[in-house]
Order: sequence, then structure tokens, then C-alpha cells
Amino acid sequence: MRAKKYSIVLLLLVTAQPVHAAERLTWEQCASEARRAHPDLYSALAVLQQAESDKRITKGALLPQLSIGASSQESGSTAKGGSVSSRFSYSISASQLLFDGHKTANLVSSNEESIKAAQQNYSAVSADVRFSLRSAFTELLKAQDLVALSREIAARRSNNKRLINLRYQGGREHIGSLRQAEADLASATFEVSQAERGLSLAQAKLASAIGRDQHTPLSVEGAFKATELSAVTPDIALLAKQNPLFQELDAQSRAARYELDASRSAFAPQLYLTASVGRSAIDQLSANPLDWNGGVTVSVPIYGGGTGRARVSRAMAVLSQDDAREKSGYLQLYDSLEESWKGFLDARQLVLVRKKFLDAAVERSTIANAQYSNGLLSFNEWIIIENNLVSAKKEYLNAGANLLIAEAQWIHAKGGGLVSQQE
Repeated sequence: MRAKKYSIVLLLLVTAQPVHAAERLTWEQCASEARRAHPDLYSALAVLQQAESDKRITKGALLPQLSIGASSQESGSTAKGGSVSSRFSYSISASQLLFDGHKTANLVSSNEESIKAAQQNYSAVSADVRFSLRSAFTELLKAQDLVALSREIAARRSNNKRLINLRYQGGREHIGSLRQAEADLASATFEVSQAERGLSLAQAKLASAIGRDQHTPLSVEGAFKATELSAVTPDIALLAKQNPLFQELDAQSRAARYELDASRSAFAPQLYLTASVGRSAIDQLSANPLDWNGGVTVSVPIYGGGTGRARVSRAMAVLSQDDAREKSGYLQLYDSLEESWKGFLDARQLVLVRKKFLDAAVERSTIANAQYSNGLLSFNEWIIIENNLVSAKKEYLNAGANLLIAEAQWIHAKGGGLVSQQE
């Protein structure tokens, strides 16, 4: 009687539902909030804004340069009877770059490529954020189902223990079978607690993946189904070149070429158009007429201590590095796409296999329960079938979650981000 009471209390504990209400989110809601709130996207946006500002700074050298100057000076002598005089002046100066060997134009072109690289970096960061978010979303979806499955298994183990205890009391089962049933129930109870702790962890990870500072209980809505159903092998080479990471490396390489051209232009003469107007006077500012001048200034670099050649050499090295990084990045992306596509196909097929195993385990368990109750099946044979059913349910849940992760990896390998809203 005491053992029966203990089993009932234990069953109530493992099947109890959480007392707090969790905020329920769909994948679309998570993605939309992450686009607005994730700090990595803000950081990537700041990099893009910096690149745009660099272009405006560089391009400013092509526009007229204006400046205003004013001065006031007093002079005198400490000798007896010495006089003090004052001198005032002001001027407005202007200059316009006419020619610098296309140095500034190449720098502007380099900045434009840097902007493109920053835009592709934003897309790449968006893809990373999407993958992290999708993984966290899947883990929480799995954790929710695992809690329910663990409670179901615990309830089943509790019923099995009660049945075996009755058979033991009636002399139709030995003590070893009862102890095995008790151990199975203890293990199932532990797995319920473990799943509940895993649920709390998955909730916290999803909140962080969204970009939330506050970590409150969450729940998600979804199914373990892939949205990309095509089995036709894609053009891996084309996808690798379309990936934002490759596009970023390609833009950086083009920017380095413009930097090299700009460094070579440092040896070219610089031609400026200059003009100024002003007025100066002693003691009385308004007494003298305006002074003005205008002309052309030419500056030809002859020797700068070897810094010009050093800059060219450095720019060539940077270009070689960026070209090598671009090739290396392409090879890595190609391999990643191949691996992700294979993993996605394997995961999709494995779900079908695990479903067949689960259907078979359910049928075998139904038959075995009837046979064991009627004494037509031994405990050892029956418990193996029961354990197979438990394993089949867990493996089917894992296969479904792995399918969503594999799909997310495939989309990430293609460079799909939150902005593209690829599911």
C-alpha cells in the first residue's frame, strides 16, 4: 500500500505543468524582433556607416576648400616716448584641386568598394544571426516536446511498475523484474527533471538569440518540417560566389586595387587653383582697399625619404593578401555548401526512417502489452520491446530537430539572412 501511494505521488510530480505562463512566439515573430534588436546587426550597421563617412571624407578633397582668417597685432617700444601701433587684417581663401594623378578619385573608388564590402558584411552577420536564432528556436521547440515526452515516458514507467508489482505480489513475477521496473521509473523521473532544466536553458538562449536583455519564460510554435523540399543538386559554385562572405572578400580585393593605384599616383604632380581676398590696415581697418590674388599652384614630389615607394610596396602586399583570402574563402564556402547540402538531405531522409521505426515500435508495444498481460510473453522480452518504444520516440524527436538544424545550416551556407526572410 505504501509503494502504491509513493507511485501515485511520483506520477503527479512528473506530470505537473509549469505554474507560470510563458510568452508564446512564432518563428516569424522571433526573426522580426531580432532584425530590430540584435546587437550584432547594429554593430554591422555601424561599420557600414563608418565606410560611408570615409567616402564623404575622401570625396571632400575634390570639392572647393574655403577658409577665413583674421589677425590683430600690436607692436611698440619700451623706450621713452615710444609709440604703439596696431595692425588688423582679414582674408577669405579658396582652393580647388584640378589634378593629382587620379589619386583622390582612386581613393573614392576604394571607399565605394569598402561600402559594398560593409554591406555584404551586414548580410553575412545577418546570416550568422539567423542561424543562431533558428538553432535556438529549434532547441526550444525540441525542449518543449522533450518535456512532454519525458513526462509521458515517466507515466508509462509508473504504470509498468504498478503492473509488475501486482504480478510480483501475486507470485507471477520475481523481485528482479520489480527492481528493474523501479530503476526504469527512477531513470524516467530523472529525465523529466533534466528535460525541465533543459527547457529553462533553451528559453534563455532563445531570448539572447533574439537580442533581449530581459530573459523571461518563452515558448515557441512550430513543427519539425523542412520548408526547402527540392532534392535537385544546386549549383554549388554559383552559390559560393553569391555568398555575402565571398562578395565581401571580392569587394575588399577591388578596394585594395584602387588603393594600389592611389599609392602609385602619389608620384604625380598636384595642380590647384587658388584665390584669396582680404584687407589689412594699420590703426584703422577701413582705411585701405581690399587686396586680392588668384593663380595656379603646382606641386611636384621629388623625394620623400622613400615613403612613396614603401606605400606602393605595402599596397601590393595588401592586394596579394586580399586576393589569396578571396580564393581561400571561395574554397571554404564551396566545401561548406557541399557538406551542408549532404547533411540536409541525410537529415530529411533520416526523419522518414525514424518514423517507420516509431510506427513499428508502437505496433510491437501494443501487441507485447497484451501478450505480457496474458502471460504469453516473458518480462525480459517485454521490457526490451518497451525500451525500444522509448528509444524510438526519442530518436524520432531528435531526427526532427536535426532536420531543422540541418536546413538552417544549409541556408546559412548559402548566406541566407534575416532580411531575406528565408525559412
